[in-house]
Amino acid sequence: MAKADSKGPHYRFERAALKQGARFVAGIDEAGRGPLAGPVVAAAVILDGRRIPRGIDDSKAMTPEARETVYAAIVSSARVGVGICDAGCIDRINILNATLEAMALALREIGDVPCLALVDGNRSPQLPCPVQCIVEGDAQSLSIAAASIVAKVRRDRIMLELDREFPGYGFAQHKGYATPEHRAALTRLGPCSQHRRSFAPVREVALTIC
Repeated sequence: MAKADSKGPHYRFERAALKQGARFVAGIDEAGRGPLAGPVVAAAVILDGRRIPRGIDDSKAMTPEARETVYAAIVSSARVGVGICDAGCIDRINILNATLEAMALALREIGDVPCLALVDGNRSPQLPCPVQCIVEGDAQSLSIAAASIVAKVRRDRIMLELDREFPGYGFAQHKGYATPEHRAALTRLGPCSQHRRSFAPVREVALTIC
């Protein structure tokens, strides 16, 4: 196991809370706020300070292969919860509220309420415990970085499944993000049920088809 406070995300936030008497500290992050299609996925992770897997980093800085390897180590050694809000939910309550709802769902899936939740960003979801928001937290906290990996891997797997269900859009390649290839497919095929119609590029295409 890696030293928790080596270069990159560290364990100092968690260690400080544990020294003050916290039993559990959770890190929470999301994947998929920006894409035009697919769900937003959040993860909550409570690391075991005695068994922190090697290689935990901000998921955006990792290759897909490295994320899969570290994901397997996280889920085998930590307590993990995942929350998902689909495109329909995003359209109903907007992407910010859907993200916060997914975070709350992820923490709820763990079961026990932590003494503190470290949340990536500057907006706090409604949680049954104190929250510490950390901007760019996935680059600072090992627990948040672990959550970013879990959320990213789970969302990428969902997008692979959606690629098989909705061929032609290229979900397996761009994961729903607004790449030129995705925009071209969206114009050619029109939106599917997995597209976020509240997002301007999708809404504009839908209006031209109507």
